[in-house]
Amino acid sequence: MKRVTFFLFTVLMLFIGQSISAQQNIAPKPMYDDPLYHGAADPTIIYNPQQKAWWMFYTNRRASIIDSSVAWVHGTPIGIAASTDGMHWQYIDTANINYRVNSGYTFWAPEIIANKGLYHMFLTYVPGIFKDWQHPRSIIHLTSKDLMNWLFESVLSLSSQKVIDPCVFQMKDGNWRLWYNNEKDGKSIYYADSKDLYHWTDKGKAISARGEGPKVFQWKGHYYMIIDVWKGMEIYASDDLLNWKKQPNRILELPGKGKDDQAIGGHCDVLVNEDKAYVYYFTHPGRRNDRPAVKNSFEDKRSVIQVVELYEENGIITCNRDQPVTVHLHQ
Repeated sequence: MKRVTFFLFTVLMLFIGQSISAQQNIAPKPMYDDPLYHGAADPTIIYNPQQKAWWMFYTNRRASIIDSSVAWVHGTPIGIAASTDGMHWQYIDTANINYRVNSGYTFWAPEIIANKGLYHMFLTYVPGIFKDWQHPRSIIHLTSKDLMNWLFESVLSLSSQKVIDPCVFQMKDGNWRLWYNNEKDGKSIYYADSKDLYHWTDKGKAISARGEGPKVFQWKGHYYMIIDVWKGMEIYASDDLLNWKKQPNRILELPGKGKDDQAIGGHCDVLVNEDKAYVYYFTHPGRRNDRPAVKNSFEDKRSVIQVVELYEENGIITCNRDQPVTVHLHQ
């Protein structure tokens, strides 16, 4: 009897161990929840070779403070989390950004790239902590050698004094292109060009449709741009980074079934790694259509980061947010 009991116990432990191992190989839902304010949004991910880990930078919205205005989405530092595989993340700190025009400041939507041994951050800056949206916003350029400490370089001269959400991509000729949201022109997407990342020439409108958080990436022989349109993500394709064609379907519009994934997906990053593409996006779990949280409550404001794999067929991109995702990012 003891042998049978021991055998059954061993089988049970083996089953539990296999279950835990399987769960560890699948991205959790939510993938990441900021431990300070529980308001992680607008992620961007880059490899840190010094730490041998992937670092995720994000807008650290202050969802946990009591506020009935929009001050909680102002006064936001840039949070940092680290991962060795791209799906299990640990909070590190907030980025040390040495740009403070006023005592109160707001940082939104970082974009970070590496070039010639230096990191460049393009960041939305709002000069204060405000209770409404009627204030200037600019895009600033910072540089760093360690991804933690950032030196101010310049304020970009762009199409208006209300610009947000930079995205930077290197073109085939080695020059750089920046896309951003021009809020003065119906929140349409504009762009600017640079040869060195320091001097930019604004080129005007790229896409006239209303949206924000543009993210450009190259995959499967095409360029793609994903735009947050507040009812999921619209996707545009291009062969030259100038002429963009919108695909018929949106992604991350319909709610998922997983924990904290039952609302629309917002402002994302896309990581192409060994021919696979992953979209990292944020959700407001309390804003699900079937059971919305009380407006301005903590549940209404809080946000988390999720991840899903993208799929491409005949130039059309789709994803299934309920399909388990295994991410093993390689450098």
